[in-house]
Amino acid sequence: MDYRSMKEAYLKGWHTWNVRSVLSHVHMPDGFALNIAFKEYREGHYLKETLVGRFDNEYRRQPSEIAFPGIHAFDGSYTEMRLQWCGMEILVESAVEEDELVLLITPVQKQVRPAMLVVEGGFLWGKPGWVVQDGQQLTARSPAGMRRVFITGTPMYDPNIPVQTACLCAVLDSPIAVSTGKARTVEEARKLIGAKRDAHDSKCARYGALAGMYEAMESALGWDTIYDAKGDRIISPVSRLWSISSGGYVLFCWDNFFAGFMASMGSKELGYSNLREILREQTADGFVPNLAYATGQVSADRSQPPVGSAMLLEAYRIHREKWIVEEMYDGLLRWNSWFTDNRMNESGALCWGSNAIPVLYGNRWETEGVHATYGAALESGLDNSPMYDDIPFDKTSNRLFLEDVGLTGLFILDCRSLMELARLIGREEDLPELRRRMDAARKGLEGLWDEENGFYYNRRTDTGEFSRRISPTNFYALFSPDVSPERQRRMADEHYYNPDEFYGDWMLPSIARNDPAFPDQNYWRGRVWAPLNFLVYLALCRTELEDVRQDLAKKSADLFMKEWTEHRHVHENYSAITGEGCDHGNSDKFYHWGALLCAVALADAGFIPGLGQPLDDEA
Repeated sequence: MDYRSMKEAYLKGWHTWNVRSVLSHVHMPDGFALNIAFKEYREGHYLKETLVGRFDNEYRRQPSEIAFPGIHAFDGSYTEMRLQWCGMEILVESAVEEDELVLLITPVQKQVRPAMLVVEGGFLWGKPGWVVQDGQQLTARSPAGMRRVFITGTPMYDPNIPVQTACLCAVLDSPIAVSTGKARTVEEARKLIGAKRDAHDSKCARYGALAGMYEAMESALGWDTIYDAKGDRIISPVSRLWSISSGGYVLFCWDNFFAGFMASMGSKELGYSNLREILREQTADGFVPNLAYATGQVSADRSQPPVGSAMLLEAYRIHREKWIVEEMYDGLLRWNSWFTDNRMNESGALCWGSNAIPVLYGNRWETEGVHATYGAALESGLDNSPMYDDIPFDKTSNRLFLEDVGLTGLFILDCRSLMELARLIGREEDLPELRRRMDAARKGLEGLWDEENGFYYNRRTDTGEFSRRISPTNFYALFSPDVSPERQRRMADEHYYNPDEFYGDWMLPSIARNDPAFPDQNYWRGRVWAPLNFLVYLALCRTELEDVRQDLAKKSADLFMKEWTEHRHVHENYSAITGEGCDHGNSDKFYHWGALLCAVALADAGFIPGLGQPLDDEA
């Protein structure tokens, strides 16, 4: 198996991979798409594109939809989306069988005058083809052949709708079936869709009491996955709203490595694709950039937390295929070398940084905070964290004057993971240098231990003083094997379980509760972020702190299920005071890394065997 053949096999069938709308179903081999739209007659609004998490905007001049994402199987065999818009509620379900698509659109709550359903056909991404309407039937032709589309319901048409190609329209006063290949009745569609949903439910049932958490994780990644025609690749950007505002897609470094790991649990193909494609954004200097836009721009001044080798190791643990390791190893090794050369101090501890770069696009990410404290904070992934508020920037070394516990711990994890991957594929010649780098970081980390307070603290390199502004990243010290059981216990009892710092109903807060910035609850200033919980849990996996692991898993599950149960939201971040995600406008409502909270719970229940542990064999 290689990546090309795997990708070609995956680029089959019907998927919701059009970034513009979650209700656009695309037949990937030829790019033929059916987009579901609605016209309502109380005010005359038209909903052409449906997205999750969009909010009302006065400039849109129409009310925004509220989309409740239901199941989305990785393979596209079943999807479910519930939509509220203009006083209506509509359920849209899909099923795929033998390369044919079946849709069932059900009005759950209607207006006085029924709305009109519009099914618009067309070819995406510049693919050749044309579509014609013949009564209540569409015929699509392309070099790949002919495909017919059928619809039930009472025919209707309104010329005042913004369609660009042939479409089918029907009165949405009762369930409507749309099918390709052959005409199907509503009952036939309902039967097929029910069977596909039952099959998906059976798969999720393997997770027992946590079936809902697995289903949420798969759905989050399924709905956020798109096709990038420019790169001819399948990727899972953090959310469709982020992608649309970034020229077509945006990939973030650690976000997409996490997506690759999570997807690997249910789809090897999607997992590998995300791991590989974010690594493909690696710069000529050797680092994986913080971000990569569809426009071609990358954050050329900075990287992000080096979690790639660890996530590849976890994906390998699930599927035991060496070829993906062999393909990615050299790139990950180059990234590790870049951190060694550009972010490691003589002490061995590492500092976040931002390099000087030329302005090529004029985008804010090339000018705002570059080669300064803010750019270095962006490299940490904790954009506006109070930990970096008052830290000066060293323009000579391109680093903050702050040795960072979090980065140093993650670098140890990166070295540790690369060493396991090297052994796996017979690259023993790399082990001495990786060992040297890891030992240097371990030594640097030990210089950040404060015996009096029983914790590892960031240290100012300009003054030599500890920084007392702490976050969950301080627990990343646990990635080092040098943290004794006695120190582990002190860190847990004096800090994790300390209600003045981290402990509470909703956790882990991204800054200690007694920090002056905690009440802000704005982005990384106090809110709970799933990747922090996940990485702290991963760091706990080789410790004796079983009670902390279990507690963090329960807290993570409780936090996630609150918003998922109420709103079907997977939030970018959550309030550490109320557990809400919707209380702040800059918390994206469907940001897939929120599902890392599910991964924590699933791992603790034994559904991700060996997470964070050494490989048990070299199979």
